[in-house]
Amino acid sequence: MSSTETVSDTRPEESSGFSTRQALALVALLWTVALNPITGLLAGNAQAEVAIHFRTTQIAWFTLGAALIGTFLTPFAMKAAAMYGKKRVLVTITVLGLVGDVIAALATNYETLLVGRVFAGVYGPSAFIAYAMARDVFPKRLVGTASGVLAASVGLVGLGGPFLSAWLLDSNGFRAALWFIACSATACLLLQLFCIPESPVRESGHRMDWIGGLLLGGGLTAIVYAIGEGSHWGWTSGKTFTWVGLGVLAVLVFLPYEAKTAHPLVPLSLIRRRRVWTVFLATSVAAGATYAVGTVTMILTLMPEIPGVSDGLGWSVTKSAVVSAPISVLVIVIAVLAGKLARRFDTRILLAIGGALVTAGYAVGSQLHHNEWQFIVMGLISGPGMGLVVSIMPIMVIQSVAPEEQALANGSQWLVQGVMQVVITQLVFTTMTRDGAVAHGTQFYLDAGFTNAFLLVAGVCAVGTLLVAAIPKARPVDTVEAGQAA
Repeated sequence: MSSTETVSDTRPEESSGFSTRQALALVALLWTVALNPITGLLAGNAQAEVAIHFRTTQIAWFTLGAALIGTFLTPFAMKAAAMYGKKRVLVTITVLGLVGDVIAALATNYETLLVGRVFAGVYGPSAFIAYAMARDVFPKRLVGTASGVLAASVGLVGLGGPFLSAWLLDSNGFRAALWFIACSATACLLLQLFCIPESPVRESGHRMDWIGGLLLGGGLTAIVYAIGEGSHWGWTSGKTFTWVGLGVLAVLVFLPYEAKTAHPLVPLSLIRRRRVWTVFLATSVAAGATYAVGTVTMILTLMPEIPGVSDGLGWSVTKSAVVSAPISVLVIVIAVLAGKLARRFDTRILLAIGGALVTAGYAVGSQLHHNEWQFIVMGLISGPGMGLVVSIMPIMVIQSVAPEEQALANGSQWLVQGVMQVVITQLVFTTMTRDGAVAHGTQFYLDAGFTNAFLLVAGVCAVGTLLVAAIPKARPVDTVEAGQAA
């Protein structure tokens, strides 16, 4: 047992809350986790205005470019965090991402804007590093609670993000949104520099596996790119098959290469552990479906109602935010309580309950999604489930690995979940398009498409819930080694 752990364990147990220093660290990590979703929300809502302003037909790259660079860099970021320190890597990628944000905000043409947005994707891996740091920054009794609070960022962004987006875009245009993103990244960087201690946990005697990183990062990026463009190219087109095939081939080559290299990017012994791979699989399927459903609800509520063409509800961004607020509040409350629940109950049971609630909520939503009260009913069922899924997920990863493996494990789970989310999202679009109509060059969706999309998400989440049964029992969260930087 290390001296730091001994000190952590001998602190008075009655001091169960966060100290001022720990609270500041928690705020810094929370802001780091929330930076990506708030950036994605603002960029997603701004893309229509950006496309019109710059007269471009290539608007998909406005959001896809950042996602691709984030996917490519994640393997390198998780290895660097394990080798050189999580805070050091976190600060570095946030600085580089901030440079991209400023370039995008200052851009006078679409090409420069894309360069900035793609460069901003460098801080895509920051969220999983923040989750990994929670184990190092907080003592055992607070690790679960801190992880739950970080997961509550999903609800915070869902609660305040739409109002913020409506205010910025409706009142000041897309430039205001881009500058807000840059200001948020600046504040995030300052909090990281001054409020987060560096973790002493390191991988010893290892070097960066550049070839492995190129194979894994490049392979997954090719797959994500192909899936993102699949609806445009055609799912059975040669171009789609080529990119997917190259990506799959790179990942397949990565596996035997990692087994032989002296300094692997991701030790295959880690992935082969039943506790680890089953947690990755179940949480990635459940969380991927949970996040993908936002695509359905956003299109359903904001698309206009045009008889025979579009069965959208035609709400304003503000009305959509008001109706979804109760769901976001439930997500926040449950996520914050998840740490305490994880200290008393088996995390597998909590994940299964969360998955079952999300499945039931969106099964109900497949039939009831035509007015405000039906949306609220759907949210009252699915909101607590979403809060459990997103908050129990990082706690289960903490239970499954040693401290020096934490960054690698969180990064690996993040990669699997990201790919799963892209796949499910594209399946959602394909499902809605089958019952849709094109008018004046714009794709609209009919009610049958929304019904089937909700059923698809519910079905995938049900599969994730069933996969929980394969996860072996883990040690209680209070017994894991933690607090090395406390």
